[in-house]
Amino acid sequence: MNGLDITSFVARRARLADAMDAAGGGVAVIPTAPERARNRDTHYPYRHDSYAFYVSGFTEPEAVIVVVAGQPRRSILFCRPKHEEREIWDGFRHGPDAARERFGFDEAHSIEEFDTRLPALLAGAANLFHSVGFDEGFDARVTRALNAVRGMARSGLSAPAAIRDVRAMLDPMRLVKDAGEIATMRGAAAISVAAHKRAMRATRPGRHEYEIEAELLHAFRSGGAEQPAYTSIVAGGANACVLHYVTNDAPLRDGELLLIDAGCELRSYASDITRTFPVNGRFSAPQRDLYELVLAAQAAAVAATRPGTPYNVPHEAAVAVLAQGMLDLGLLQGSLDGVIEQGNKREGGYFRFYMHRTGHWLGLDVHDAGDYKRGADWLPLAAGNVVTVEPGIYVRPAQDVPAHFWNIGIRIEDDALVTPTGCELITADCPKTVADIEAWMRG
Repeated sequence: MNGLDITSFVARRARLADAMDAAGGGVAVIPTAPERARNRDTHYPYRHDSYAFYVSGFTEPEAVIVVVAGQPRRSILFCRPKHEEREIWDGFRHGPDAARERFGFDEAHSIEEFDTRLPALLAGAANLFHSVGFDEGFDARVTRALNAVRGMARSGLSAPAAIRDVRAMLDPMRLVKDAGEIATMRGAAAISVAAHKRAMRATRPGRHEYEIEAELLHAFRSGGAEQPAYTSIVAGGANACVLHYVTNDAPLRDGELLLIDAGCELRSYASDITRTFPVNGRFSAPQRDLYELVLAAQAAAVAATRPGTPYNVPHEAAVAVLAQGMLDLGLLQGSLDGVIEQGNKREGGYFRFYMHRTGHWLGLDVHDAGDYKRGADWLPLAAGNVVTVEPGIYVRPAQDVPAHFWNIGIRIEDDALVTPTGCELITADCPKTVADIEAWMRG
């Protein structure tokens, strides 16, 4: 059950059925992710679909979850059958009987029966809740089932009149984490904090980015995490000015900074931490000036992260601090209002040096499910949300930019759990102040 009480998955399917009933009833069809070929006859390491896992806890490939709303309600799992030879080659399979009992489904059948059983499940349903576009091959199977039901119209059977996106039902549920999810995310955060601390201690001039990445991977796996939550960014010097740099093959040079954006995945839940620190263990004066600015921007955003606050407010708080600092340090000229207005339009201003948002939802996916706006309004934060808080500054060489700031890229990122009264940084144990970083690296 991946460390979570199976009753939570049963309860989520019930909540989904409630939402489906409120929308007119029908049948939800949620496939897991397909396996992907890496080359020839080998595959990428398998990772299940987050929506399918959220309502089932089931992690095997070739699985589909079906939830039938109305009366009587049913939850059905289609999964791979037991197969002695394939288990010898590929490992354990639950099979329908064991999976039904272990994961709390009303029914379970072989995935080989899915195409023949689906038309009967859809017949007479008011709506089909399905994420069209997730997998073209699976979409074609659903379409065939719909056409089969339509072909039985003269027998008095009707196909669903509408196809609705099941993600619209599940996203609001996924945004608010329950106690089990929060406990797992705390565990992922703790492992990732240990990995970053190990990486800091291992960094010194002459090593390579990939050597530090190896330290991260070692800490992830030795801490019990299944895998990285995303490809680690280990960016020394000017590479830190590339937001999604993942080449990780350059040497680390004395006098430069190293930006590490990395987090592990524990029992399917992601963590996401960024720290920036000097390769030689000591910040130079220009590095310290920019670092302290980003740290102050993060503090402003954290202070604004509390329930009821519109999602955009922490970002605006960080931008205000960064924009003023850019003016004070000579990176920008003009008025504070002017550089903020230009930046918001992506026409210059602060956007020249800070071109991403200050955070994102975090959960089963590192960029987790859920909208950020409803119509023209930003969604309010709520207790149980988990967000990242990650301002940064990235200074590329230019004639109008002070040369001592060239090629400095800094980002500071923590994972924030929104609480009833504010927020808690569940990654706070990772060294972050200039003094703490330098002291830790001296150790």
